[in-house]
Amino acid sequence: MQALPPELASPQLIAKYEPVIGLEVHCQLATRTKIFCGCPTSFGAPPNTNVCPVCLALPGALPVLSRDAVELAIKGSIALNCVVNPVSRFARKNYFYPDSPKGYQISQYDEPLSEHGFVDIVVGGPPNHVAKRVGVTRIHMEDDAGKSQHEGFKDSGRYTYVDLNRSGTPLIEIVSEPDMRSADEAVAYFAEVKQALQFVGASTCDMEKGHLRCDANVSVRLKGAEKFGIRAEVKNLNSFRFLKQAIDYEIARQVAIAESGGRMFQETRLFDPETGETVGMRSKEDAHDYRYFPEPDLVPLRVSEKWLASVQESMPELPAVKRKRFIEQYGLSEYDADVLTQSRAIGEYFDEVAVTTKDPKTSANWVMGDLAALLKTADKEIGESPVSAKGLSELLGLIASGELSGKLAKEVLEKMFESGHTAAVIMEREGLRQISDSGALGKIVDEVIAANPKQVEQFRSGKTAVIGFLVGQVMKQSRGQANPAAVNDLLKARLS
Repeated sequence: MQALPPELASPQLIAKYEPVIGLEVHCQLATRTKIFCGCPTSFGAPPNTNVCPVCLALPGALPVLSRDAVELAIKGSIALNCVVNPVSRFARKNYFYPDSPKGYQISQYDEPLSEHGFVDIVVGGPPNHVAKRVGVTRIHMEDDAGKSQHEGFKDSGRYTYVDLNRSGTPLIEIVSEPDMRSADEAVAYFAEVKQALQFVGASTCDMEKGHLRCDANVSVRLKGAEKFGIRAEVKNLNSFRFLKQAIDYEIARQVAIAESGGRMFQETRLFDPETGETVGMRSKEDAHDYRYFPEPDLVPLRVSEKWLASVQESMPELPAVKRKRFIEQYGLSEYDADVLTQSRAIGEYFDEVAVTTKDPKTSANWVMGDLAALLKTADKEIGESPVSAKGLSELLGLIASGELSGKLAKEVLEKMFESGHTAAVIMEREGLRQISDSGALGKIVDEVIAANPKQVEQFRSGKTAVIGFLVGQVMKQSRGQANPAAVNDLLKARLS
């Protein structure tokens, strides 16, 4: 293989070239059992305990396709705007790997589950963002291999242990067109795919558990050239940060080789997070190297119109559609709509609050601000929130009616989060109701005026801004329970 040049290409040299990037996203489907047997897919079990003759590939054991896995794969296909094929076929992809007990992978080759989809991405923030459509070539189903764990050093011996718990877990592989031209576009595409799959419940997409990872195919060509360069595939990238780092490094490496007159080889590479570099692994295989042939133990997969329609009816509103609706229906900014559709649960929570309060902007501020802060501190997702959407709606209603000030409401929300009680219960128990009665407020206002003659004189001499100080003193003396608008009116009346 061509040795790496001593230095990577400079930004000036890189600017002469156009990167061409495609992603192969591997996603574990959110089934309780494996794709061809009844073993659990649960994470964290002792090694080699979630196994059976089928996923161990023992002689005579035959695969049986999981209907749940197919339905989740169909949901993922619809979420990525793919056409689901009425007939698809499984094939054997032959290669030897220590943690693949069969010596082949059951996958799909020339007749995949779905094809011809797309993902719309936005790169950069408003107002300078760039919208782009990335094609999805195909989505096919397959089973996963096991996991190898390495231990030891050269001088003390090296050991590899194989855990087959993961062997046979259901995957879909999402193959994009080579439509991306920067690491930022690839990250935006990966993020959109993740969000769509989570929204429809096809996968948890938990990257720490290996439920979502991708391979990046990267090549470079001189700007204006039509022919693609020779690509390198960077394997098993399981974070957005690593994906960006790996692609940026690979672009600079390939440009440096091209500029130095070196020769590129089609190869598979690995990304080292500690160094931020990609490292050669092996020459890249082509399809004929895998010796694909039809899987003899599985009949063709047929998705009837009735089955497809039933899956389509169960689909939730997709993130892109929900973002657009939040902007048009509620008048939210693009930023707010994006934050409130980061997950299906957040979007549905906000939707309920906004509809109930009929004040979308205030609802958005409280969901994204105070509630989000409490959830972050408690390390909880919104689905685990002790404050329900109904509970937050009631709290915002109390603010709108004048029974709670905004400051008191923050205090009440914290107590709701801690106890799980409603705002009404907490207000009654702790006497936190806002004071709007002019008689009760008048007494406090008179005391503040008497205690601050200097500020009173300043106000009467024309420095009207000082009234803010006096309002603050009333709020302080009332423990934040005074109605600020009523206090402001009473002070002006008394001082005039």
